[in-house]
Amino acid sequence: MATDTPMITGTDFVVVPTRDVEKAIPFYRDVLGLRESKRWGNMPAIEFETGSLTIALMQSEAFGLHFNPSTNPIALHVDDYEGAKAKLEANGVEFQGETIDSGVCWQIYFQDPDGNLLGIHHRYAQG
Repeated sequence: MATDTPMITGTDFVVVPTRDVEKAIPFYRDVLGLRESKRWGNMPAIEFETGSLTIALMQSEAFGLHFNPSTNPIALHVDDYEGAKAKLEANGVEFQGETIDSGVCWQIYFQDPDGNLLGIHHRYAQG
């Protein structure tokens, strides 16, 4: 079944697990500044838009899943790295380690209130 058209053409959303979606919302909305886009009806889940990828906060146990925080980071793009870092620090975000400079980008990681690993990322050069 060879075809020139790829079967998968994008990623619609990633799920970020939470213990309590209502308690997680202020972090994603107010601290990270993400726009709420859709609630999952009466289920405890909500989507936030990053501009290129939807983050779906999902209260794990309500969906029959065991809660485990994600220890693999979601790298959130920022245009102004230092400004974003300073704003997050002012809102109580504690970074894990120092800025990583890969030679083409800067990145630094932090956790949401449930312990999910997130980061800010800025590509400053082609590579």
